[in-house]
Amino acid sequence: MYYTYILRSLKNNDLYIGSTADVNKRLALHNSEKVRSTKAYSPWQLLQCEEFSLRADAVRHERFLKSHQQKEILKRRYGQVAKW
Repeated sequence: MYYTYILRSLKNNDLYIGSTADVNKRLALHNSEKVRSTKAYSPWQLLQCEEFSLRADAVRHERFLKSHQQKEILKRRYGQVAKW
């Protein structure tokens, strides 16, 4: 299984979207500051996770969520600033 996930920084409330095969491991990497793009905003909280049977589908959905229109929807839904 593959997943698309949305995280919220508990430091500054920014949102982050990614995809992975192991959400718990990936969240641990984000929170241990081993991901260059997110280490300054740690700790992170998992807000949403969607499951896909194919990696390509998870990556496609990640890109969709990162589109301008979807970013605005996510900002309104979670009331946060989105970082991609």
